[in-house]
Amino acid sequence: MNANADQQLPVPSPSVSPSYAADRLARARRTAATHPDTATRERAATRIRKWQDVLSGMARGTLSVGSRTPVAGLPAWVTPDVVTGGFATGAASAGGPLLPHEREAAREAGVPATRAALFAHCLTEDGLRGLWALLDSGCYEVHLPEEAALATVAWLVRAGDFEVAAELVGLLEPFADRLRFTPRPAERPAPGVDSVHRWTVGEASAALARRRPKAAVETQREALAVWRPFEDELLTHRLEARDGTPGPHWHAAGAALLARYGALAAEHTRCTKHLDPKSNAAVLRRALEEQVAGRALTPRLGGLLEVAVTSMVAKRGLPGSAEHVRLRQVQARQAGLPAHHALAALVLRRISRLDQDGGTPDVESPLVPVTAQEARETGLPAGAAIPPAIGAAVAGALSAPLEVLVERGVVPSAEVLAGLVPQLVAAVTADRYADAALRTLVAATYRAFRNRRSLLLLDLEHQVRIDELPWIRAVSGHRGSREDVQEPAHEAVRRLGELAVRAFPATLLPNPLVRELAQLAGQAELGAPFVEELAADIFTGSFTPKFLVAARVAAELLDGSLYARYYGIDYAAVRRMAVARAADRAAGVNRARTAPDFARMCADRAGSGGSWGTAANGTVIEQAQILTTHNLATLVARAGIAPLPGWAGLADDCFDAVCRSVARVEGNPRPLPAVKDAAYAWRQMLFHLSLCGEADRRAALARIDAEAALRPAHVRARLAPALAGLRLVAGGGTFGPDGTADGGGARRLLGWSTDGHWMCRVEVPGRQEVPRR
Repeated sequence: MNANADQQLPVPSPSVSPSYAADRLARARRTAATHPDTATRERAATRIRKWQDVLSGMARGTLSVGSRTPVAGLPAWVTPDVVTGGFATGAASAGGPLLPHEREAAREAGVPATRAALFAHCLTEDGLRGLWALLDSGCYEVHLPEEAALATVAWLVRAGDFEVAAELVGLLEPFADRLRFTPRPAERPAPGVDSVHRWTVGEASAALARRRPKAAVETQREALAVWRPFEDELLTHRLEARDGTPGPHWHAAGAALLARYGALAAEHTRCTKHLDPKSNAAVLRRALEEQVAGRALTPRLGGLLEVAVTSMVAKRGLPGSAEHVRLRQVQARQAGLPAHHALAALVLRRISRLDQDGGTPDVESPLVPVTAQEARETGLPAGAAIPPAIGAAVAGALSAPLEVLVERGVVPSAEVLAGLVPQLVAAVTADRYADAALRTLVAATYRAFRNRRSLLLLDLEHQVRIDELPWIRAVSGHRGSREDVQEPAHEAVRRLGELAVRAFPATLLPNPLVRELAQLAGQAELGAPFVEELAADIFTGSFTPKFLVAARVAAELLDGSLYARYYGIDYAAVRRMAVARAADRAAGVNRARTAPDFARMCADRAGSGGSWGTAANGTVIEQAQILTTHNLATLVARAGIAPLPGWAGLADDCFDAVCRSVARVEGNPRPLPAVKDAAYAWRQMLFHLSLCGEADRRAALARIDAEAALRPAHVRARLAPALAGLRLVAGGGTFGPDGTADGGGARRLLGWSTDGHWMCRVEVPGRQEVPRR
């Protein structure tokens, strides 16, 4: 069960089963009891306490899971503590014990170390002056939206807006003893918004500090540096005895070898192969022990000794031979390579001088090879290169424009991109305020608000929006004109939309990114209906009207296109439905919170027949995504995106993603997620192909066929029906009502199925495919 962004749909029962929470609690207990890593066990213990709080609150009735106000006594604007799946624990994120900066503030103010006392102090003349100083310097941080509340009061007082300030204080005061309403002092202002970073330097430092010696690597290093050379000595010593009867000198050297073995075994304990009595080295050592002790070798031991010597020489050559020397030189170089954890410690030392609370524009300098000075100080070899795995930790702290981070691979997915976008959107949102200090405060509030985890919501409830925060409402009268922000917001939508589609053309826009695009589109007044991906496990067949509006936008763009013909969409019917609803609303007739006609169209297209269940729900939701193009048409028609390298190039990238997803079906005991990923990428590909010119589309289709022919047999076999269907529609043909054509050889590729997916039943040449569901 998971949480959606702005769109949750009603379930038959007003309550949510506690089984999900109970399952999560059981998982956390298993992890806390069995995981070998101490830090992981500690995190699991924290999760145990939170899931216990969830279950306890549900049992007592103090938690209303599925509501916008899940915690009794807390208004919607209070940030709840939320765990996986959108379950509130019953605690407020801004509650709990006082933090160090609060205790320090109470000490400096000479007031009791309580939140109520701090709240009261902030409303005094001295307290307001302190908040004004923070506002002017910008040297503060807002981790939770509530931490901006009293700073907003101070700004309103300075602006002379006393009545609104007093009203805001009245809303906050009932929670003054429980919640943290003051910002956290910082050494420097927040960085500008032209550049963003995925990790702070401090987070990169923590990742480097966690690097520890790897047992397998250090074991191999010991084997190459200690035990292989010792085996050579044993073998050389044994070969000296084969030329004649061993003399006193040979016995004395043998005794010394055995003594050194004891010392080596006591000091170097990682590699244990030398302890294996069947190993060649152990046979040589055992024979030497017998002879040094003056005992004759038994026939069996003598035979084993002969075999061991012969095999060692045959495998590596005689010690001292050119072949043997080359091998040992290579192994010595390998053993002499510096350990990754030692190089990580060096890089950590290099970046320790940087600001740990932000990113860095220079991630090359910390990754240069070991210098001569560093070699003298650390014992690492001069000129040793920093491995890519260590470099990746530092690269994640690169501070640069989003486009640069995507180009360098620092942003590997649309989900990561969505996590970086709020900083840019915060700047656009705050630009409507004329006062610089207020702009900084609003931007900080927005960034903190976007860290708020989504709740599990039912009955068409939407997540709390930033304008519902009392302190944001309080300063709404100080915004500039709408025109001042419309163009920047429109440009930001276009920029982010192009970046997401160009970088991740085969991926659905994740809900957090959809939220940011919707926020910007609202400021730009684009009339752009951005829709979220809905959760199949709690879906009950209802859609809000914006889904119908989004489908109409798609109809305007795609009617008669390859996309519409492939999916058999009657976009004329969609337009009639949307026009009728708009007319009803204009006449005051239809004020419903749902679009039942659109929902019926999706259900009819899915052939669900009103059935209930995750798979059946998924088929209906997929049809809604098909009709709306899941925001692609909105980005093109309303935001005006035109991403490079052009639509044909994006289609090529999508087909590559399709092939990679289909390849994961082979041998997969749970293949359906891979099939769904393939179907979603296929749909994105069809959208991109539909926006190509005719010549570009023909060339792209030819490239798809050629690329498919190069894939492994199991990929070709599973893709063959889908490719046949694509060729059929591109040539003017159509699918039958069941999504097949040409005697069943051509199939429409969809992601969801209620009776097992056909792609999992395809027979791969050379073997019989086992049907899977």
